[in-house]
Amino acid sequence: MITLLRPSAERGRTKIDWLDSYHTFSFGDYQDAKHMNFGHLRVINEDWVKPGEGFGMHGHRDMEIITYVLEGKLEHRDSLGTGSVIQAGDVQVMSAGTGVRHSEFNASKSDPVHLLQIWIIPDEQGLAPRYEQKSIVDPNKKNQWQLLASRDGKDGSITVFQDLTLSQAFIEKDQQISYQLSPTRQAWLQVVCGKVELDGNILSDGDGAGILGKAEQETVTFKAQEASEILLFDLVKTDETIAFEGD
Repeated sequence: MITLLRPSAERGRTKIDWLDSYHTFSFGDYQDAKHMNFGHLRVINEDWVKPGEGFGMHGHRDMEIITYVLEGKLEHRDSLGTGSVIQAGDVQVMSAGTGVRHSEFNASKSDPVHLLQIWIIPDEQGLAPRYEQKSIVDPNKKNQWQLLASRDGKDGSITVFQDLTLSQAFIEKDQQISYQLSPTRQAWLQVVCGKVELDGNILSDGDGAGILGKAEQETVTFKAQEASEILLFDLVKTDETIAFEGD
């Protein structure tokens, strides 16, 4: 079932005055040929940004960039004319396409912001840039999946230009949640917080795992050793490394 374990402590790290960032896959100055991507999943960065600080205006192209705020508020501005504040429970996607510039700053002058930034390699290059943001995550929903992103924007999720679904779950202690994984698919588990058992392995804050579908549809079960939040990326099976040019 599990094809790759990615312990939190083995992630890359960028730590400067205003930013503390952990990289599940190669990013920036952290380059590891064994951890470039998992299928079309290219980046999972866990960032803490100090009050009033952030990323100045910079450019991207040919990448689906998802921002998921865990704590605090993040102010976004871009060359499309979008200005918004992303807060806990919100999910934002920016399809960079032919090129877009944006900035991201902690909207608070007193509190840090904690977020995940996720990059997905799109199924087509040269798309028109676009922006979408929705308040999706309900903290009162426990032990069930909440769909955050999908190819067709179903069930109120944000739309991404790739064959994937991104689901989230809050699992109460000693409870479990299951997922049906097709034999033509692979999945990436990212533990946001807590402690979860998968296939005899205990994964905790920041840990990740790659899961391959078997010859027949498989039920994958996640059991919480303590109150936990997890993300699950359901992706089409691909070779381990994908050539891409976007950023």
